[in-house]
Amino acid sequence: MPAKIYSAAIIGIEALPIEVEVDLSSGLHAFKIIGLADKAIEESKERVSLSLKNSGLKPPSSFNKKITVNLAPADFKKEGSLYDLAIAIGFLVASNQISTSQINKSLFVGELSLDGNLKSVFGILPIVEMAANLNFENIYLPFENLKEANFLKDKIKIYGVKNLKELIDHLENRKTIKNEEKEEALIQEETFDISQIASLEEAKRAMEIVATGGHNILLKGTPGTGKTLLAKSLPSILPPLTKEETIEISKIYSVCGLLSKDKPLITTRPFRNPHHSSSLVSIVGGGTNPKPGEISLAHRGVLFLDEFPEFPRSIIESLRQPMEDGYISVSRARRSIIFPCKFILVAASNPCPCGFFGDDTHQCTCSMTEIIKYNKKISGPILDRIDLVITIPKTKFQKLILPKDEKLAQEIKDRVKNARKIQEERFKNDIPRIFTNSEMSIDEINRFCKLDNKSMEILEKAEEKFGLSPRGIHKILKVSRTIADLEESFNIESTHLLEALQYRETITNNF
Repeated sequence: MPAKIYSAAIIGIEALPIEVEVDLSSGLHAFKIIGLADKAIEESKERVSLSLKNSGLKPPSSFNKKITVNLAPADFKKEGSLYDLAIAIGFLVASNQISTSQINKSLFVGELSLDGNLKSVFGILPIVEMAANLNFENIYLPFENLKEANFLKDKIKIYGVKNLKELIDHLENRKTIKNEEKEEALIQEETFDISQIASLEEAKRAMEIVATGGHNILLKGTPGTGKTLLAKSLPSILPPLTKEETIEISKIYSVCGLLSKDKPLITTRPFRNPHHSSSLVSIVGGGTNPKPGEISLAHRGVLFLDEFPEFPRSIIESLRQPMEDGYISVSRARRSIIFPCKFILVAASNPCPCGFFGDDTHQCTCSMTEIIKYNKKISGPILDRIDLVITIPKTKFQKLILPKDEKLAQEIKDRVKNARKIQEERFKNDIPRIFTNSEMSIDEINRFCKLDNKSMEILEKAEEKFGLSPRGIHKILKVSRTIADLEESFNIESTHLLEALQYRETITNNF
């Protein structure tokens, strides 16, 4: 009878159980791995053989048998070195070197070194979550991955294994593995404080609205006015991550191999700032073996695109669907992989290529044709998906040297946190679950963004005068709802609507 051991594969940011079947049959010695294994798995034959030999066990070469390892299901390609441990245990069971009493309902992942030690692997968090959801009782993984896995230790029994000999002793009931790992506390990391930015009260107010409702914003202004500082300050006023959000984000970083021993979990809302020379795949995700891109790494956090018009048109336009839906689907011949990407987009742009169009102190060197071409790089459909557009003025020297309001960041954060609680209560019964006003569908907008007669007249006149699209009207209503939440108002008042209207670019230039 073939031995059957369970391991796992990573597809996107989710894990899939893999059956590792090992069979020893009569014939000339051979060691073969089937089931669409890649080069790294093919090489595991050598790693497994030498690690068994150096751990004092009989390696495959000592058996005059035909050894076949099957990775099932066999209809998709397996990649990586995380199957080493499962293959080794499967061979030991098939060759009757160990018993199977401790192996039932257990899952094994880990890369073996030649001396039998286990090395860390990527994607542990989604693997542990999958094992728990499928009612596995135990999971054996490299000791180096234990801190990351321990965040889910209340759902499944987790063993951090240092070497193959230690695991064999545990499975044979000679010496139980005891991991004394403390649960990692979710500590918020220090971020750039918004109170360190001088003046710019209107911009700070806009960032407060953005943080509250999860809205997208475009910051326009000449070089050095504070656009980058405002973007970097946004995480300082966002509410702390919940445990659910921490797992959700950490899974993405785990799959990408961006979690370290010292930082096994993402405890602060992500802030991603890719350069405009980045490739399309690095931004939206994909590749031969699809991996999350920057928009997914910014999930539940901030995606800052500085010098927005300098990004290739293909990258800017590729943001349309993710901004609207909160996920991106990467299609391949056999399957489509969905990556979550509910991010807050903060885009920054100069008014022209040289940066000084409209500046009183610097002369613009661009022709009108260059200015028009530069601004046309941001298409209408993209602008329509941006909730707030503001122009950042220069800060006068007298205001730069004024003492900073040290309590400002905490005051804003408290207001944001309170308004987020209002949204949480509002959407608690909605399926699928949403957390912020920016995620509202048309149904939620109709239920929670009702206007009085005066506000309806204002919005109707704005629609006629500025040619607002239906999406643009919905964006204005969502921002109005957020402003009302900040003021703890049950209804959207005309003042809330007027403030939301002034953040639309078409209206900012005319009101």
